[in-house]
Amino acid sequence: MRITRDNLLHAAKSLCTDFASKKDPDALMTHFSTTHQCVAYEHGLPILAPFLGRHFVGRDGVRDYFKTIASTLSFDKMEFSEYIVDPEVQKVSVKGRARFTWLSSGQSWDEIFTYVLDFDGDCKVTDYHVWADTGAAYLASKGQLSTG
Repeated sequence: MRITRDNLLHAAKSLCTDFASKKDPDALMTHFSTTHQCVAYEHGLPILAPFLGRHFVGRDGVRDYFKTIASTLSFDKMEFSEYIVDPEVQKVSVKGRARFTWLSSGQSWDEIFTYVLDFDGDCKVTDYHVWADTGAAYLASKGQLSTG
């Protein structure tokens, strides 16, 4: 497959739409490479949350990442915008926003986050990187998120 800007944009939007629609981890895995080793990595200190600062490697690892997110957080009103596509290096960066809730404490916060997605020659994700508000997640996990 010839990698074009439109191919990459469509692939990134499809993954983001499925995630925002709360598709299950197996459905999300259809967007990930079967020919290259995949990795999911959410930047941050591992002490702050079970999905931070760990490389979830391989298809099983990426599936575990999505399962960990689903067992820890819920979200509403997720939307994505400002897709930046670079077909030369087969990457897409995208800004997202949502209202997250830490399930065990019930505390919620509004957040803006960023994905950087690397793709293989079939427009399937190989590397899934997330930058988010790890401080708010940590405080919510401890029931210490200020509401004012």
